[in-house]
Amino acid sequence: MEQDYPFLRACFGKETNYTPVWLMRQAGRYMEEYRKIRSRVKFLTMCKTPDLAAEVTMQPVEKLGVDAAIIFADILLPLEGMGIDLEFAPGGGPVIHNPIKNRSDILKLRTIEPREDLSFVLEAIKIVRQEIEGKIPLIGFSGAPFTLASYIIEGGHSRNYIDTKSLIYQDPSSWHQLMEALDQVIIDYLNSQIEAGAQAVQLFDSWVGCLSSKDYEEFVLPHSRAVIKQLKKGIPVIHFALNSAHLLELIKKAGGDVIGVDWRINLADAWQRIGYDVSIQGNLDPVLLFAPPEKIELEVKAILKSTEGRAGHIFNLGHGILPKTPVENAIALIETVHRLSQKDGQN
Repeated sequence: MEQDYPFLRACFGKETNYTPVWLMRQAGRYMEEYRKIRSRVKFLTMCKTPDLAAEVTMQPVEKLGVDAAIIFADILLPLEGMGIDLEFAPGGGPVIHNPIKNRSDILKLRTIEPREDLSFVLEAIKIVRQEIEGKIPLIGFSGAPFTLASYIIEGGHSRNYIDTKSLIYQDPSSWHQLMEALDQVIIDYLNSQIEAGAQAVQLFDSWVGCLSSKDYEEFVLPHSRAVIKQLKKGIPVIHFALNSAHLLELIKKAGGDVIGVDWRINLADAWQRIGYDVSIQGNLDPVLLFAPPEKIELEVKAILKSTEGRAGHIFNLGHGILPKTPVENAIALIETVHRLSQKDGQN
């Protein structure tokens, strides 16, 4: 039964015979197989071609030996259907050509129908499920409301989030209106992924660490909580926020069966703060995969030791795997986690 996958058991806080491990951005530029496809196909084309997205999803499964696959997509894909003009500039990341600046712009946003506007993601999920059935589970994902709102407002990457925070502080009612629109998009999108075959989902709040605890509680928490509450029951939700050690208790309050933490906080401290009634995911610094194998092993040992053998830990990086990471180090990481955490017990 699929509930016996070590990854899913850990999501629900159940015992496993080893610590399951997967890597954020495990399908990506550090792999030669990915680069070959990317050299002839644009990024958005990869995302929108189900056979290619499925192939890229499978690459790390076959090469690394991870305990879960995550569908190859991008957190910004739902925005196009809302009327956002999105482009991935070569080597420059995402660019939004019509950023949201005021209430009038917010009112122009459309509500999407994921089964139509994002059918390519759902088809890729179906293909991957057929390929990995009985082997490992598949994770679906979406950007969280705050992170998607920030992209829409800033028009791309930002350092200080001036436009985003200005809207929050100057026109909070419009901010909440934007967030409510995104809440519904994300709920529909994630539930459609679950219907297509995703066996767990992760909510990525990559940018929310820029906020104070007070602002998170007022302007973000109600929306993230609304999303998580309306997802299909019985499917584990991983709630990951980058650079968010100061927000952990509030993130736990927003919801999630698993709370993802980055490398800026000791995993034992993080778990104690959020409570042992939820599982935890993390949290090796991605740059450590450039270190010698013996250093990687020392860090893996330290993280595993910090859990005190408690059920409910999913090993992962503290953020996405970096583009020039040596593949052999990623393979060694997976093997090391499995070897060092192996114990007698349930599968």
